[in-house]
Amino acid sequence: MVLESLLSPINAENKSYKALLYGFLLSLVCAFLALLVFRDRASMVLVFLVALGATPLMYSLIKYEEKKDLDGQEESALLKEHSKALYVFGYLFLGTLLAFILLYIVLPPALSTTLFDSQFESLTAIRGAVTEPASPDSWRDFSDIFLNNVKVLMFTIIFSFIFGAGAIFILTWNSSVIAVAIGNYIREQLATITGAVGFENISNYFSIIGIGLLRYVIHGIPEILGYFFAALAGGIISVAIIRHDYRSVKFEHILLDSANLLAISLGLIFVAAVFEVWITPIVFPI
Repeated sequence: MVLESLLSPINAENKSYKALLYGFLLSLVCAFLALLVFRDRASMVLVFLVALGATPLMYSLIKYEEKKDLDGQEESALLKEHSKALYVFGYLFLGTLLAFILLYIVLPPALSTTLFDSQFESLTAIRGAVTEPASPDSWRDFSDIFLNNVKVLMFTIIFSFIFGAGAIFILTWNSSVIAVAIGNYIREQLATITGAVGFENISNYFSIIGIGLLRYVIHGIPEILGYFFAALAGGIISVAIIRHDYRSVKFEHILLDSANLLAISLGLIFVAAVFEVWITPIVFPI
């Protein structure tokens, strides 16, 4: 297919920055199509189309990583090899995130509301989980956030296992929700500044965008990275079964590698919840 020919897994791993451009352009095209053809359901159609467009690359990449498991390398060497795929995942995710943020900020309010309606509802439902430092509910907040992230992690594994590259749908959805959260923060701060000083100080404009991104980067990086590890683990097992590698004596090595990836993903999710509850509110008070 056309999309699959644009970026091969080997090319993506060697020049992972191309995945950022791929994700960015793909998201813009899919947003245009979602608004043009499926405006009433644009928010979910957008996620579906982006996931559909990214699936050929993701599936080819996971197949490539599964082959590495069959080479019998040491686990430390395998993790180093897998890091190349994780870079591609990261750049692809960042590309979609930047495109969604741009669309949310630049589009007229009516269009951005239509394009991100479901994401805004989801964000409103989970809003308020992060509290001020030293809140008596901090441990409850931590428990709620961690368990919610574990639930997303489980869905990532299940989607990746059943559909091979199915986790891309979960990751794209998370990207769009985070984009709405960052976009809202940027809009609110810009409204405050422009209301007070107008548009004269252009440096304020760019500083607010930077702060909006940094506010979610602190806990967002380990959280999303945890989902990447889980997606890779589920995808590797899925591909191994599809290719009948479970009949191979090396399947035990594949399972061990996937188990290590899942353990790392849980650790990252735990760290992300700690940052979200106790670190982010200190650096960026609500």
